[in-house]
Amino acid sequence: MRTDSITIPDDITATVQRALQEDIGSGDITARLIAEQTQASASIISRENAVLCGTPWAEEVLRQVDRAIKVEWLAEEGSDLEPNQAIARFRGPARALLSAERCMLNFLQTLSATATVSRNYAKKVAHTDVRLLDTRKTMPGLRTAQKYAVRVGGCFNHRMGLFDAFLIKENHISACGSIGQAIAIARQIAPDKPVEVEVETFAELDQALSAQADIIMLDNFSLKDLKEAVLIARTYPRANCRLEASGGINDQTMVAVAETGVDYISMGILTKDVKAIDLSMRFERFNV
Repeated sequence: MRTDSITIPDDITATVQRALQEDIGSGDITARLIAEQTQASASIISRENAVLCGTPWAEEVLRQVDRAIKVEWLAEEGSDLEPNQAIARFRGPARALLSAERCMLNFLQTLSATATVSRNYAKKVAHTDVRLLDTRKTMPGLRTAQKYAVRVGGCFNHRMGLFDAFLIKENHISACGSIGQAIAIARQIAPDKPVEVEVETFAELDQALSAQADIIMLDNFSLKDLKEAVLIARTYPRANCRLEASGGINDQTMVAVAETGVDYISMGILTKDVKAIDLSMRFERFNV
């Protein structure tokens, strides 16, 4: 998959800085066992099938640890990996390579896991027009990175945070008095931001359609009710909204949900339940 059109988050430098400070702190005392002038070569190997993701973060780790480290990528960002496949080769100061190893692998393993899950799920619904969306259920400090990985895997991003779109839920509606009132206030606060409303009943769906929400989230609707909601929305006068299914959807149920005709399915499992991909870094030679 081509990833050159996928924008790399502009906070990558700060994200890597925090990760290195967390790991190296005042200095890698174990790396000092190695003579300062020692050079080394190493490689990263994939131990399982996966989608490679996170190479920009790995390169930023190397840049911040020691610009003298050279890397040759043997697989492209977004490419499918096989067990025992070499991903990259490195050459440079042994101390720096050892200090960079864990931080670099942490980014690659986590982001590759996110991209792999996203790729697998996207394939399952490729025969439909639905878009699979991530959520805000991301690892603290890695939101932009994981949402990038979701895109590399072929899925799509929901709102980045609480600042770039409205998502009106039960408590917001209760505080405002009604769905229509909540939407009206949202339009006044930030008329350029999309307004989404979560509904749990057909009565609430009717109210959201009448108030012309941009997106309506159908929370925990059954398959039968999702199909009916799609029909209602498509024939509702003056309605031009998109429908999003959400709530407990997983890899066993998402295909049936996608086939109801909803526009989006939002799934926290794209980012919050991922298992790190098994990658290992092997040092091959010293004093190279």
